[in-house]
Amino acid sequence: MNLYAVRAIYRFEMARAGRTLMQSIVSPVISTSLYFVVFGAAIGSRIPEVDGISYGAFIVPGLVMLSLLTQSIANASFGIYFPKFTGTIYELLSAPVSYFELVVSYVGAAATKSVILGLIILLTARLFVPLRIDHPFWMIVFLLLTSVTFSLLGFIIGIWADGFEKLQIIPLLIVTPLTFLGGSFYSIHILPPFWKTVALFNPVVYLISGFRWSFYGLADVHVGVSFGMTLVFLAVFIGIVAWIFKTGYRFKT
Repeated sequence: MNLYAVRAIYRFEMARAGRTLMQSIVSPVISTSLYFVVFGAAIGSRIPEVDGISYGAFIVPGLVMLSLLTQSIANASFGIYFPKFTGTIYELLSAPVSYFELVVSYVGAAATKSVILGLIILLTARLFVPLRIDHPFWMIVFLLLTSVTFSLLGFIIGIWADGFEKLQIIPLLIVTPLTFLGGSFYSIHILPPFWKTVALFNPVVYLISGFRWSFYGLADVHVGVSFGMTLVFLAVFIGIVAWIFKTGYRFKT
């Protein structure tokens, strides 16, 4: 592996996050804080507890996951799309850098930024609600796996998109609604049987459920199923990226 190339691309992408600090860190933290104020205070006054956990604390994993999914996709998709837009991607493709090293660099940087953001949001949450983490190791595992998985999805979107508008289609029209309907602000156990069954077809349910379990030991689905589904999503996106580079989709054209 060309570690020099990986480090150079990785450091460039991380430096870009520093240049766009307001957009990369400050804006998501402020948005999440507003969720705490609106949902935690307004709705929390009507729903004091969920399974023995205060409502404000209950929604913390869902809010972290919401930011994690959207920012992982945004960071990775823009990171690979912008070189395509400016034409500098051809310099990378002609350099002694393998496709694997490109993926490791861009996805690694996007995942790193998402993990940092997730940890900052967790620290911010402590200012609003009492927070505990029963399984810190598994919290980190789910945090890392989710960041890498959806950074890969963002990488795929960045390659697929042929305009800035397309970078926003999947996050806005698919990922964000699935996150809101995936138990971010409620447990799917409170749903009627039919809608609970429908919710189980939402892949985000498994991500949020596993992540919430690492905090409070509460889960909408068994944590083993959540972990397995997370690995399945990761494998699917790795397979798609491998197919893209094997066929040259959006690169050779």
